[in-house]
Amino acid sequence: MGEMQYGLFHGEGVRQCGLGARPFRFSCKQMLYVFNYTWNLKYKIFPDLLKAIPVSIHVNVILFSTILIVLTLVGTAFFMYNAFGKPFETLHGPLGLYLLSFISGSCGCLVMILFASEVKIHHLSEKIANYKEGTYAYKTQSEKYTTSFWVVFICFFVHFLNGLLIRLAGFQFPFAKSKDTQTTNVAADLMY
Repeated sequence: MGEMQYGLFHGEGVRQCGLGARPFRFSCKQMLYVFNYTWNLKYKIFPDLLKAIPVSIHVNVILFSTILIVLTLVGTAFFMYNAFGKPFETLHGPLGLYLLSFISGSCGCLVMILFASEVKIHHLSEKIANYKEGTYAYKTQSEKYTTSFWVVFICFFVHFLNGLLIRLAGFQFPFAKSKDTQTTNVAADLMY
């Protein structure tokens, strides 16, 4: 096997055997949605590769990617409101940006971990390369991630950097404030 390239919704590879290379592709264009008469939705993801790809991990990757995109857009809206409007000290202020950056960064980290584990732990390259191959057993020489993985990595890094910059800006969070105790009038209170 020459190489495999993985994206979130598509991938491609090159089989090296004998006299030449045989390129092949697998993509999300093969997804089918089948409705039955009771309005229940049955999903068949990659029907040709259903036995080779662990669907549950891939669905979790897509779910956390969706959460990452939604929370990133909400964080951008909070930033724009604070930059051009009158910032609040509630969730619209720095605390909200810090919270959204933390949750979005966590989702991005989960996406990268699940995506990499889907490829490495489940030996996805060998399963896809050897799917419907009767006589040959292909081994992968290299695995690469395509643009979608690196976009998620950049989003994770930007959210981590955003949270670090908010923390370094000196904003005092409510849970970090020390409470002042009034001990000046203790003696007067005890006398009466």
